[in-house]
Amino acid sequence: MIDIELIRQDPETVKKGIARKGVNPEIVDKFLALDERWRGLVKNLDDLRAKQKKLSESREISEAKKVKDEIQAFEATVREAEASREEVILQIPNPPLPKVPEGKDESENVVLREVGERRELDFEPKDHLALGQALDIIDFETGAKVTGSGFYYLKNEGVLLELALVRYALDFLSEQGFGLWLTPDLAREKFYLGTGYSPQGPEAQTYEIKDSDLGLIATAEVTLAGIHTDEIINEADLPKRYAGYSHCFRQEAGGYGKYSKGLYRVHQFTKVEMFAYAMPEDSAKIHEELLKNEEELWQSLGIPYRVVEMCAGDLGAQAARKFDLEAWMPGRPAPDGRGRGDWGEVTSTSNTTDYQARNLNIRLKRKDGKLEFAHTLNGTAIATSRAIIAILENYQTKDGSVVIPEALRPYVGKSEIRAKAA
Repeated sequence: MIDIELIRQDPETVKKGIARKGVNPEIVDKFLALDERWRGLVKNLDDLRAKQKKLSESREISEAKKVKDEIQAFEATVREAEASREEVILQIPNPPLPKVPEGKDESENVVLREVGERRELDFEPKDHLALGQALDIIDFETGAKVTGSGFYYLKNEGVLLELALVRYALDFLSEQGFGLWLTPDLAREKFYLGTGYSPQGPEAQTYEIKDSDLGLIATAEVTLAGIHTDEIINEADLPKRYAGYSHCFRQEAGGYGKYSKGLYRVHQFTKVEMFAYAMPEDSAKIHEELLKNEEELWQSLGIPYRVVEMCAGDLGAQAARKFDLEAWMPGRPAPDGRGRGDWGEVTSTSNTTDYQARNLNIRLKRKDGKLEFAHTLNGTAIATSRAIIAILENYQTKDGSVVIPEALRPYVGKSEIRAKAA
């Protein structure tokens, strides 16, 4: 949730900010009108309560009762006005930070750098789906039979590779000072809505649980943000850096064309997520730290990648700034439809400033006793499904086997995955 006082005191700045995200700035005026009405109603209600108290103290019981009945009816009007106001403010996104590049959509995102050498293959590369089936480590057919389209089984070395990625990422982050958490796969509505994961709309994410206020989480960002909800964190205890291991569930309701097949967009996967609680003045620096961790992790796996900064129009509601890592995937169809090889997102890291913290009431206490909202940040360390794509396609060999990245060999227990004998 955006700062209400900021809207009241400097609406033009808010309008300019959200317009950069492609949101109609007139919503700010709509909120201010509803806010003014609500504030007026609250004042009237307070006046009625003061009148009732005065009548009660002067023993004018009959008149006091009439005012009490009037208050009860008026309270419903105030609640309705408050609900209308809340509905609109939740539609106002977090304005982008000044450094965020201009742009309308993903076509105007900015490539900051490319890291790592792409392998020169002397054979036609296969995609991860063909490799996974030939190696007998991925089974979409059984997944579809048992659970439905977009679900899959990992088998044999595929299981070992997923577990290796998770353990390697957790060890890596533990060495960076992150506390390790294995989080629930469910969260209450308050938390998935509060972090920005909507169960509705054209690109709905959350699977909701019938007859409850629970939903399957789309990322451990949700459950890690929930840890300090409705709490006050002392300045001396910040920043807090957490690494969360969880399954992730996403409806992926939008249409994604050629990228809808295989592991790239699935309804369930495993992820190790970084999450930080920070002082407002430190969040930009910590955002860079999360990006640095992502880069070091992917460099250690030997996967070529590029760093992309999201333009203002491609930021979600909660993010004030965001970077993606896109790995080179040799088996992916080329953008021009000729041959193979393209980039695919494997991680992202966002600074949500105080937007999530306001939704979830996460505050900090400065050394002078002043209370304010903390900043929260998140970043993917490893999403196993996409990491497996990158490994299979980058480490494939001419004979169809796949070499295990050296960093993962102690976890997998072997140096390559070979095709099974017919």
